Amino acid sequence: MSRAAPPDKNPAARILIASFVGTAIEFYDFYVYATAAALVIGPLFFPVGAPGVPALAAFASFAIAFVARPVGAALFGHFGDRIGRKATLVASLMIMGVSTVLIGCLPTYAQAGWWAPAMLCALRFGQGLGFGGEWGGAALLAVENAPPGRRALYGIAPQMGAPMGFLAANLVFLALSYGLSPAAFESWGWRLPFLASAALVGVGLYVRLRLTETPEFRAALAEAPPERVPLALILTRHLRATVLGSLAMVACYAVFYLSTVFALGFGTTTLGYPRKTFLLFECVAILFMAAAIPLSGAAADRYGRRPVLLSGLIVTAALGALLGPMLGSGQAPLVLGFLCLGLATMGWIFGPMGAWLPELFPTRVRYTGASVTYNLGGILGASGAPFLAQALTEWGGVGWAGAYLAVAAAISAGAILMVRNADVDTLA
Repeated sequence: MSRAAPPDKNPAARILIASFVGTAIEFYDFYVYATAAALVIGPLFFPVGAPGVPALAAFASFAIAFVARPVGAALFGHFGDRIGRKATLVASLMIMGVSTVLIGCLPTYAQAGWWAPAMLCALRFGQGLGFGGEWGGAALLAVENAPPGRRALYGIAPQMGAPMGFLAANLVFLALSYGLSPAAFESWGWRLPFLASAALVGVGLYVRLRLTETPEFRAALAEAPPERVPLALILTRHLRATVLGSLAMVACYAVFYLSTVFALGFGTTTLGYPRKTFLLFECVAILFMAAAIPLSGAAADRYGRRPVLLSGLIVTAALGALLGPMLGSGQAPLVLGFLCLGLATMGWIFGPMGAWLPELFPTRVRYTGASVTYNLGGILGASGAPFLAQALTEWGGVGWAGAYLAVAAAISAGAILMVRNADVDTLA
């Protein structure tokens, strides 16, 4: 007679769905703001000044969440390493969702003056705080439940949330572009994607509340009490891994946000594309990212993390040289081709990170370590990417944004090459 599975065991399907659904919702929330920042946030929330100033202000508000993300990583990582992955993942999802919904309720600058951008920035900080605790826990949920030899493949579950969340956000804006007049969209239509987050968060909470703790976390607690201050260990015993892991993420973030947020703003202003046309380009291109993630995850299990990551960074450097001739050309086939290449390359680099970053840290501080490195990488590689690319383009032309991308690729490649085999925990 066969025995029933232990009541605390998570079925593989439930693990992967919970890891994917939660991150997809969080990424949706994050990209809704990114898309709105490129389209309407500037003129609605910041006073009109010299040409380009509202766009720069909107991208600066976009960067606030990246400053908050390491704070959220340290906060949620602390509790994730002490009390468990499940409760922490639920809390991070709720904070992110509430902040997103409230952004959709804000008055504009014309209605509330400087209170409007002040509240916008505060809620953007809340988005970053919640997002900072999300990815690390979702990655651990997947890899700490994975069978041997399939860590990277399981680790793509939270990574797939990125293209799906992005696609959902852009499809919503695309539908609004077709269904509303420009005046209606700028008046109230832009709020709908933010308000829709309430329903999505409800779905995510339902899925995650059905989970139990990962076997590796339970085993670690059985051996010894949790660390009192996991962050202290990260910044002392594991400082090298933290620094190198953060630098390794720089190019991954840079290629993504130059191919999405910066490209969307550049395409709809400088190149003169209609909003709906460029959003459609982005929706097509994100499918290439979604296809590359599982391919790179499988390749990372078979050939190793480092060769897969380095191959993607070589292509990223080449994309820097192509950004000006392709995106700057204004010709639809070349513009779309660049977006597809850029997001496919990002997916190839991003896929193995779901396993590689957690592998840099032991179980007892893994939530904090993976979260902090992932989000510090966001500050370095993403927070200023749209702003810097916009500023460089206005200064010397769009080719300089490509040079920025090539430098980011060199930084990440150097960091990955400096990680020693002894630095990587095998999660055995």
